[in-house]
Amino acid sequence: MPPFNLTSMTPATFILAGIPGMEKSHIWISIPFCSMYLAVLLGNGVVLFVIRTERSLHQPMYLFLSMLAIADLMLSTTTVPKMLALFWFSAGEISFGACLTQMFFLHFSFSAESVILLAMAFDRFVAICYPLRYMAVLTQSAVVKTGLVALLRSFCIIFPCIFLLKRLPFCGHNVILHTYCEHMGIARLACADISINILYGLAVPFAAVVLDVVLIAVSYILILLALFRLPSRTARHKAFNTCGSHVCVILLFYIPAFFTVLTHRFGQEIPHHAHIILANLYVLFPPLLNPVVYGVRTQQIKKKVVKVFICPKSHLLQG
Repeated sequence: MPPFNLTSMTPATFILAGIPGMEKSHIWISIPFCSMYLAVLLGNGVVLFVIRTERSLHQPMYLFLSMLAIADLMLSTTTVPKMLALFWFSAGEISFGACLTQMFFLHFSFSAESVILLAMAFDRFVAICYPLRYMAVLTQSAVVKTGLVALLRSFCIIFPCIFLLKRLPFCGHNVILHTYCEHMGIARLACADISINILYGLAVPFAAVVLDVVLIAVSYILILLALFRLPSRTARHKAFNTCGSHVCVILLFYIPAFFTVLTHRFGQEIPHHAHIILANLYVLFPPLLNPVVYGVRTQQIKKKVVKVFICPKSHLLQG
């Protein structure tokens, strides 16, 4: 039995059980997960490299996109390497501090990404509804401050969860039936009342994300009203195209998130291993597809990727 702190009954280590009932399939399950993670690293790395090296992309829309890519990398990297170590080497042991750290960065990156998507919606709102004021409103300083707000809000929302968990006694329970540490998964192991954890863990982050969704929806309602007032069909089509990528990314982020939460809370008939597989796919699918969506639908990104990676000689000659 692992050692325990006798004063707080806090386990020195937790054991991540992986996907209960599918232990014999862990190696096979790891193959698509590893492939998707490598694609996440490649896709988001390419996006960051292209935006960093191409001065023409140093605009608010692409700076927000680079923030989104960083948040995506954080979301997947926080969980997937440990999950693969568990699948490949049965390395399920994780220290209490490391478990809390993983939990913090998992929820932190999710919250930060939600703020970044809201900022991107505001960017499109100003660009379409107030195009003449765009450069005056979305200055480089405003973009940097938006990034700091995303970090600060996420920190203030998630950091209290650490103290809510550290106050709990665990009475020897240290096996987490999951592939990674998350707030309620840890709290449910406690041998004490966790009503505060449940209330805070649901109400505060959920309210913040719902507020983001409402503000994004309001932004796009105003954008649609502005688009329908445009006299030119060509202008409307161009504006729709500029918003299309962002709408796809929003749907990829929020729909799986709400689906995962709803199935976890109300889908008691769904097998536990299905819940865990869905949770693992959620930390991989949006980060995997976001670079693809922007690469395919955004002409500027597509052209720069071709210029830098497919025709590097012409790129060097132009430089």
